[in-house]
Amino acid sequence: MIHEVDEVLKRILGGGALTGSGIDISLDAPTRDWAARRNAPTVNAYLYDIREDVARRQRGTTPVTDHRGVVLKHRQPPRWFRLSYLVTAWTKQPQDEHRLLAAVLATLIPRELLTPAELPGSLGALDLSVPLSVAGIQTESRSRAEIWSALGGELKPSLDVVVTAPFPAVPEYDAGPPVTEGAGVRVRGIDGTLEGSPERRHRVLRPAPKASEVTESAGSGVIGEVRPR
Repeated sequence: MIHEVDEVLKRILGGGALTGSGIDISLDAPTRDWAARRNAPTVNAYLYDIREDVARRQRGTTPVTDHRGVVLKHRQPPRWFRLSYLVTAWTKQPQDEHRLLAAVLATLIPRELLTPAELPGSLGALDLSVPLSVAGIQTESRSRAEIWSALGGELKPSLDVVVTAPFPAVPEYDAGPPVTEGAGVRVRGIDGTLEGSPERRHRVLRPAPKASEVTESAGSGVIGEVRPR
């Protein structure tokens, strides 16, 4: 899931206001050595924090059905995780870096939700929209000074981009076959035995037939149900 979010974010950053600019998009850690090797304008998106969004956690299971509405499996809801990226611009002049950051803002601000069609692999298969936020206040994330100190570099302007994505690897449980017969009931006699006690079965409630399954018998005016063979 993480590498799929990397792929989506890298594609978004390379488009929008930066389409055709030739700006390099990097996911490397922006360490001092990495910065010294830069010889072209670069936008860096460094994944520095991963935390579960516990407010989105759900209990229980959800049914997985086929085209007829028959329950095939039961699946636990996905767990959602906040992936925090430190987005920075790297050029020779601070003014050019600020222009790049402004272009990144113009690209990301309209993208509050990523649709399933934009998501690759297992993320897209979940058919869920993924929220994206930029330059928000993340009280649980590490401080900027702590991040730059760990990277061994100097503090510079940056944007905090958070993608809240579902983790697709959730357990699935096979569902039993649909109920076709009602429960049987037998009543014990005074002597405590079941001898001679008839079995009574409860009827299974079936859904009402669809309009296409009901026809009028020719010449009789009797409405009957057409049962599939």
